[in-house]
Amino acid sequence: MSRLTDLIARAKAKDPALGDELDREFKALASRRAFGLNFERHKPESVELPGRPIRRGDKVHVLPPRGSTAKGDQRLWRVLRLEGAGKARVAHLSLIDAAEPETVEVPVVDLVVAAEFRDYIYPGLVSTGKVTRGGDKPFHTVINGENFHALEALTYTHRGKIDAIYIDPPYNTGARDWKYNNDYVEAEDLYRHSKWLAFMERRLLIARELLNPTKSVLMITIDEKEYLRLGILLEQLFLDARIQMVSSVINPKGAARSSSFGRTDEYIYFVMFGSAAPNPVALGGEWKIVEDRRAGSLRWAELLRAGSNTRRSDRPNQFYPVFIRLAPEGPVFDSVGDTYFGDEWRSVEAPGGCVAIWPIRSDGSEGNWQISAPILRDTIKKGFAKIGNWRGSNTAISYLKKGEQAKIDAGIFPVTGKKQDGSILVDDSAYQPVFIPGTQWRISSHNAEQGGTNLQKLLIPGRRFPFPKSLYAVEDALRFFVGNDREATILDFFSGSGTTAHAVMRLNRQDGGRRQCISVTNNEVAAEEQTALRAADLRPGDPEWEKWGICDYITKPRIAAAITGKTPDGQPIAGDYKFTDEFPMAEGFEENAEFFTLTYEAPVAVSHNLAFQRVAPLLWMRAGSEGRRIDDLPSQGWEVADTYGLLVDLDRATEFCAAAVAAEGLRVAYIVTDDDRRFQAVTRALPDTIEPVRLYESYLSNFRFAMGR
Repeated sequence: MSRLTDLIARAKAKDPALGDELDREFKALASRRAFGLNFERHKPESVELPGRPIRRGDKVHVLPPRGSTAKGDQRLWRVLRLEGAGKARVAHLSLIDAAEPETVEVPVVDLVVAAEFRDYIYPGLVSTGKVTRGGDKPFHTVINGENFHALEALTYTHRGKIDAIYIDPPYNTGARDWKYNNDYVEAEDLYRHSKWLAFMERRLLIARELLNPTKSVLMITIDEKEYLRLGILLEQLFLDARIQMVSSVINPKGAARSSSFGRTDEYIYFVMFGSAAPNPVALGGEWKIVEDRRAGSLRWAELLRAGSNTRRSDRPNQFYPVFIRLAPEGPVFDSVGDTYFGDEWRSVEAPGGCVAIWPIRSDGSEGNWQISAPILRDTIKKGFAKIGNWRGSNTAISYLKKGEQAKIDAGIFPVTGKKQDGSILVDDSAYQPVFIPGTQWRISSHNAEQGGTNLQKLLIPGRRFPFPKSLYAVEDALRFFVGNDREATILDFFSGSGTTAHAVMRLNRQDGGRRQCISVTNNEVAAEEQTALRAADLRPGDPEWEKWGICDYITKPRIAAAITGKTPDGQPIAGDYKFTDEFPMAEGFEENAEFFTLTYEAPVAVSHNLAFQRVAPLLWMRAGSEGRRIDDLPSQGWEVADTYGLLVDLDRATEFCAAAVAAEGLRVAYIVTDDDRRFQAVTRALPDTIEPVRLYESYLSNFRFAMGR
């Protein structure tokens, strides 16, 4: 090992970049696990950015000629300089990492920028439209871009603020539905599992930074191709989380598998952080669970302990007699004796007219009661204990545990009277029982064909998206964790057709919530459509190509249709929503949504003012994606919007602070200064309810990320 470190040090002295690469690879190999999940992480990802202007210093790929279906040149070139204008503009390129220097001249129109994940990026957002029907509700946001870089940008806006992540990543089936480094990963690829794991690990590590550590959940759906590897990866990445896997039937007919059983289900991993846990919810009759007949009313528990720690020696303080007196109207509680530590308990005399009931198990051995004598006395006084059918000294006694007592105190079960033994009588006619289901879900509404494919056909007729999730399946999964949090923020960074955002809107309608969803998807064109487009002399980046991409063709139109109740052609959507909340789809939702495209900015080439316009949506999102946005630098040196303010001219700090104090609902104050003392001075003048955030005067330097390095 020491010899290797010496050689790496010598390499750094001659070529720092090469030395750093060798050092990273050495550390990766040195950290390999002796046990657990081992896979290749050495190949960095890259993504092509069609439509992004070519600039000096960029890394680029040379595209194949228009009309060609051949694979493009995947070597990376550096743009040394640019000459000419318009279609005659030419780039002088130098091959990166070449053994021998190689330079070429290529028309700029035949180049596409390539960003490697280890490179620093300066993200921005450009709005491409919005739908507003929700009044002052927060906006759902849809980001068109590479999800790794979008996640990096979200570490500025939502670090530690996400309550739930629901993702449906590529299943790595070997079909042409997933790219790694601009190439489809096919079944014959010997490294496809390693590529998939590296792909997922990079994104999950950033997702961990976004989740609220005190209470949040990560939900991932997967099928049999990668569920085992994913499970181990989750165990290794999230050591402090509780992880459970559910099997959910999504295709009762079964999807054919060659020489195998037909696949009817998929798996959902629930990774729970902090205090997150599934909430009991009122489940409809379609949930195939074994219902406890007592669940529709108060649940009386046996006072005699069953299960574990049932012997007298396990709980010696809870061995005592309960004295029952036979009154004309039936048996009643007389008193509760003290803990008895002797062996002659059978000789203990009961008060006159009473029978002593001891915690004796069915086999005649000595047991113990579930609660102590003082607690039982108080329980009887409140009417929370009752006597079973009279069997003398073998009569059973029941009581209400704390959770059931809380239902009485909360008025869920109104008390209507008392029985002869003093136990309460309640009205349970209006009670709707709640459950936490088991790990086998066979729910008719989760059928991906009915709740996914067929529903999508109604929303965006004639537009096909392969294997959309059932809307109701996503809705149910989310309900278990954010059903009680009407202000929750949910993230889906494999958004696809936009089902998660649609499900969040359904939840909001059911309880008047203000939950918001951040959806991230790229604008990849389906593999079978690319051949025809290339034959028509089109390339990625061309408007006629991009309009067929997932985000522009499916995600944005689907979310817009769900809100407006109209198809992309302006026709009312036919059909009704089913199950939990049934109403015509044409009613839409009272929600807001805005659509953005992720941009890659150059701090040297972009002007001061334009740089601010690109980062303005990020400031707005950090403040909650609500209300008006400050899109331009304020001419007066400061401005206050609905949820945040911006101070550019610190000489106007007094006016700004006064306006911030007077504003209602202000959460964040962005203060632009390179002077730490002046920043602290403004901070002291702001109320504690407003979070001060410092922005450097070179705006893009606030948004420089390289988490993949």
